Amino acid sequence: MAEPGPAPAKLAPAQPAPADLTAVHPLPSPAELAAAHPLPQATAEAIARHRDTVAAVLARRDPRLLVVVGPCSVHDTTAALEYADLLATAAQRLSDDLVIVLRAYLEKPRTITGWTGLLTAPTLDGKGDLATGLSLGRSFLTDAAATGLPLAYEFVDPALAPYVADTVSWAAIGARTVASQPHRHLASWLPMPVGMKNCVSGRMDTAIAAIQAAAHAHTLPAVSFDGRLTTVQSTGNPDTHLVLRGGPTPNYDRASIAQARSALAAAGLPQRIVVDASHGNSGKDHNRQPTVVADLAQQITDGDTSLAGVMIESYLSDGKQDPETAHPRPDLSVTDACLGWSRTAPLLDTLALASRNRGRRA
Repeated sequence: MAEPGPAPAKLAPAQPAPADLTAVHPLPSPAELAAAHPLPQATAEAIARHRDTVAAVLARRDPRLLVVVGPCSVHDTTAALEYADLLATAAQRLSDDLVIVLRAYLEKPRTITGWTGLLTAPTLDGKGDLATGLSLGRSFLTDAAATGLPLAYEFVDPALAPYVADTVSWAAIGARTVASQPHRHLASWLPMPVGMKNCVSGRMDTAIAAIQAAAHAHTLPAVSFDGRLTTVQSTGNPDTHLVLRGGPTPNYDRASIAQARSALAAAGLPQRIVVDASHGNSGKDHNRQPTVVADLAQQITDGDTSLAGVMIESYLSDGKQDPETAHPRPDLSVTDACLGWSRTAPLLDTLALASRNRGRRA
């Protein structure tokens, strides 16, 4: 029998490949972006007043109704500013009864894949260009704030918050991120009222826990104004609140509102609720939003003071389009279907009348 050959040499463990540094694209610091697209002093002062007003409405110190309305997401800044001008005119006309806030959402959370918003994917072609998106997005936000409207924003990536937070008067933590500790800590730092949405499953307890967590002080990592990673000590946010957006079944009806009030009271929290007329409450059918608004308007008319606000997805034209279409229309949503402006304006009148009637009952 032949003698056995030498044992095969043992291979060294595979080493991880180094990061591809050629794929790194430096971003401007928040300070550099703010210098390129500054907020005029008068606009910054108006934003501070808007934040105080929204907080007063939520606390019922101001008897008006909060209405957060606008496109599901901004994909064309020129068309979105055209919408903002229409909304600003309506907001002025209805200011005795409503505090109208423009949805200026530039980030979109995704369950799996899809367009992630103007800030991260400004060209709609699936190719990320965050540097361009940050510049385009901040330019839009400063222009939109100049209309005099308060702006609403959903914070999806906490690292991007310092680039845009100074323009925002009302913020949301969405149904997909409300359980996230970094987002709860972010909300504790944000200098404006923050709405916590119930989970996609429809459960409210996660959002209520988020409200409680965000009310406390936290130490969190954040991008500083000069672009360095730093430690931030938040003081806690006293103006976080519940947003009902539905789930597999709607939760805008009287029984669901009563259940939410009881859950907030049991947690020792103020009974202040904003209801989203879209998403799970409309079954993602924009044509059902008027039905939801009508139901909420009746509850408000009947004197329900826990209903502090209503959200509506609305844009220039009715419906939606595929974001991957060759030439997307600027006036039509590329994410959730929205009500067109002609169908939105009467809903604002309906909510204004409901708010006025509730005031008379007080």
